[in-house]
Amino acid sequence: MTAIQARATHIPTTASHVSLGRQLRSELIKLLSVRGTWWSVAIVAVLTVGIAVLFGANLPEGLPDPIMVIVAPVQFTMLLAGILGVISVTGEYSTGMIRSTLTANPVRGSVLVAKAAVLAAFLFVVSLVIFLAAALIVTPILADAGTSFEWAKPEAVIVPILAASATMSLFSLIGVGLGFLLRSGAGAIAVTVGIIFVLPVIFSLVGTFLPDLTWLIDAANYLPASAAPSAILPSDLTALNAAESWLTLGAWSAASLVAGWAALRGRDA
Repeated sequence: MTAIQARATHIPTTASHVSLGRQLRSELIKLLSVRGTWWSVAIVAVLTVGIAVLFGANLPEGLPDPIMVIVAPVQFTMLLAGILGVISVTGEYSTGMIRSTLTANPVRGSVLVAKAAVLAAFLFVVSLVIFLAAALIVTPILADAGTSFEWAKPEAVIVPILAASATMSLFSLIGVGLGFLLRSGAGAIAVTVGIIFVLPVIFSLVGTFLPDLTWLIDAANYLPASAAPSAILPSDLTALNAAESWLTLGAWSAASLVAGWAALRGRDA
């Protein structure tokens, strides 16, 4: 009996640890294996190219910068980015896969970080490719209208496209945080739609019918959908400058992720 106890006390114990590289690889595999990911990418591509071609073929007079034709679709596709962030999380909860994920890696904060990093990087690259493709497709259409992109000036074409791709990543992070916070796909998507699309409409209506509420009108400038255009194409006519716009988008993304992390850490899967 003593010998058995002695041997038992010397049985080595190993702490479960998954390297960051393995976590990122696992999240990438899960992301690419979900049909919803590719449906979202396809819809973003169709909307971006379609709207760009439509705007390019009917170029408004006095358009200050032709690159607006390419980045304008972000006003529509940013919602898809947020929804993709939601379903990348809630899909695991609906199938029960989240339990396997947390069993393999019990450090819950790193689970959120890995998922957010993979999705943000994936969406940045995909958006960049889509925006560049749209620019190439629209180039001959703009030439017929007597204008063109100034490719020789990075700040005129490349920088706005990079900025638009980055905003898509940030909107996806808002969705990731809400997915972990609410767990329900329908609920998280509803809140995402509310933040990105419904709140700006409400603030606009209030500003129209109650113009004396100037503080509310000013607050509307700090909604993510309001900050995105001025982050992509800063202008003296926008309420926020470029730095304020990026800080606003970053704050929304960070707040959503922190809320999601708190929920993930404090509740059972």
